[in-house]
Amino acid sequence: MDTKQQKLNLKREVGLMGAVSLLAGTMMGAGIFMSPQTVISAIGSCGGSLVVWASCALQIIMVSLCFAELGTVIPESGGEYIYVLRTSGPVVAFILAFSSIMFLRPFNNAACALGFGQYAVALFHSDCHPSALEVKCAAAAAIIVLTYVNCLSVRASMSLQVVFLVGKVVALMLIIMGGLVMLFRGHTGSFEDAFENTNVDISSISVALYQGLWAYTDWNALNNVTEELKSPEVNLPRALVIAISLVTATYLLVNVSYLAVMTPKEMMTSSAVAVTWGNKVLGSWGWIMSVAAALSAFGSLNGTFFSGGRVCFVAAREGHMPDILSMAHVHRLTPSPALIFTTLISLVVLIPGDFQSIVNFFSFTAWIFYGITLSGLIYLKIKKPDLPRPYSVPIILPILVLIVATFLVLAPIIDKPQIEYLYVTLFILSGAVVYVPFIHYKLCPGLLSKLTVFLQLFLEVAPVEKNQ
Repeated sequence: MDTKQQKLNLKREVGLMGAVSLLAGTMMGAGIFMSPQTVISAIGSCGGSLVVWASCALQIIMVSLCFAELGTVIPESGGEYIYVLRTSGPVVAFILAFSSIMFLRPFNNAACALGFGQYAVALFHSDCHPSALEVKCAAAAAIIVLTYVNCLSVRASMSLQVVFLVGKVVALMLIIMGGLVMLFRGHTGSFEDAFENTNVDISSISVALYQGLWAYTDWNALNNVTEELKSPEVNLPRALVIAISLVTATYLLVNVSYLAVMTPKEMMTSSAVAVTWGNKVLGSWGWIMSVAAALSAFGSLNGTFFSGGRVCFVAAREGHMPDILSMAHVHRLTPSPALIFTTLISLVVLIPGDFQSIVNFFSFTAWIFYGITLSGLIYLKIKKPDLPRPYSVPIILPILVLIVATFLVLAPIIDKPQIEYLYVTLFILSGAVVYVPFIHYKLCPGLLSKLTVFLQLFLEVAPVEKNQ
């Protein structure tokens, strides 16, 4: 009797609309409600902050177009991890995956969740600041709920993303329209002598860029889910251009609105700029902005989980993480083990989490690996020019972005060195120490095999074939 083994694959269920919703919805999260305060505090002036936001947008557009080419040349899920694996080899790729899974993704999840918790709890504390415990409990609840949704169904996660995208766009349009009304009424005081008191030292500029760029975090979300994207060679660059253009215009107009309503000093001292804006413009209806900011952060966190869990999943499939993390649910076809693992680390990171420090060290680490990834693109363009490229950018573009990435990494170290940057660097390099015994020499395979079988039966998961 002939028997055929059925292969398990991730479904290509993400179309252009879903891709734009995932990308724009993930980027437009807690950042636009929390970063404007820290950007203007670092740079010191209204005009300087708008220049920083525009510079961040230009950098993100350039790097995303470079990643679009990589995504069509290497049409596999995993984002920068899979690109580094194919261009720089397994050791560097493992260091990236180790840092991303154990540090970058959990810290980003924690920052988004803290943004949600801050605004969600603010609804019940109109006259005082909420306690850190309340904020972290709300953040943990959001992480757990979204883990369940993403384990349940890809379609449910995408539907949730579309709904929250519509909601947050409406809220941001309200801020923009309110700001325009205030401008027409003559509230232009913040824009007079716009560049007065601007901080032009390297450290201030780099910190301002870190905070602004974090608001665009997960601009590369689609590169992490390429195998679930319909016609990635067409939809990937289209979705990037549409989503990032939408986000850039929205961010600039929202910042203009904030400055039309508040003075730079009020922005610097505000604990939640959206709430302060709402109280000044909407009066007794100011609570609406707390709801809008909380929902925005919730939608961003959902997109982060959807794309971030795939990095862990792909790293495991390539043999750089335990096999159980490369499996998907046999009925729901979602990478639930990887999502659960990411959730557990995120919850641990949430306990000592400090928003501003998390963002600074996240950005420092992220741009190290973006630089390595772009070096791989330059290598492919020079050494393998004949590779099929459905989408291509001029070689000068990744070179320019690599120069900026180098500045972002080195500037804070050279100008105002901090011991924390040394700790982060040592943590990244520790990935090589882990690689040698556990990946190269495969120590303790028996114990991992027994644990894998147990978890495979318990979670009802099975190995997944790559989508071609």
